[in-house]
Amino acid sequence: MLRAIIKTMRVKQWTKNAIVFAALVFDRQLTNPVAFGRTLAGFFLFCILSSTVYIINDIMDVEADRQHPKKKYRPIASGQLPIPVAIGIAAFLLIIAFPISYVLSPYFCIVAAAYFIINLAYSIRLKHIVLVDVLILSMGFVLRVGAGVSLIHVERFSPWLYVVTYLLALYLGFGKRRAELTLLSATASSHRKVLDGYTIPFLDQVIMMISGMTIISYSLYTFSAPNLPTNHAMMLTIPFVLYGLLRYLYIVEIEGTGNAPDEILLIDRPLQIAILLWGICVLAIFYLF
Repeated sequence: MLRAIIKTMRVKQWTKNAIVFAALVFDRQLTNPVAFGRTLAGFFLFCILSSTVYIINDIMDVEADRQHPKKKYRPIASGQLPIPVAIGIAAFLLIIAFPISYVLSPYFCIVAAAYFIINLAYSIRLKHIVLVDVLILSMGFVLRVGAGVSLIHVERFSPWLYVVTYLLALYLGFGKRRAELTLLSATASSHRKVLDGYTIPFLDQVIMMISGMTIISYSLYTFSAPNLPTNHAMMLTIPFVLYGLLRYLYIVEIEGTGNAPDEILLIDRPLQIAILLWGICVLAIFYLF
């Protein structure tokens, strides 16, 4: 039962919540122990909230998941985790998350509540609406960044990072939709209704458009944001971002995978190396020079 609960909470997908640290890192407060502690607490609270959303989503999608070639093995769909138990766990996690969020910061609690409400609306209705489904999921990443900002007193955080975050999330989201169409083929709409409104040629155009916008936005950030070093050293990180975007596109279109970006991040070595090198460069530029 415990293993089924942990699997349903999708602990592996907690990596998505690491973006809460964006404000801490890019505002050069990573070495501030108070700011770090508050952000770390916010990270774990978002992990609890995201796990609650996953549980609710699995409960609502139980019948569709049972028809899916992979999702049918999820604990709720397979019967390993009874639905009444799953409901009780979701309620317990919410009882923990929101009071602690408010104590940590009222503004953080508001952002966390907005994140939960948006994702609840997604699970109930919005995930069935073409384009809106990915737009809403991507908004969740922007709210994570905003949550990190609400936890500390920021002085040098650039709004450009909200734009880049949203575009990158859109890129990954539409890439996931393309991979699902490829994987499920003619039965795609029976597993996820919204896929009936997408086609691979359309998604290819959307992905190419958004990838170009992401690269341009990030490039503009590297030399126009007011908080960056005046020597424009941040521009040195552009090749790593470009490679990461192209690598994900290669995985989706050539290798035919990509339906779970968080899982790809954990197993694809070239992508991991690109992200690691990007992170090292960012830390060096902000904290050593």
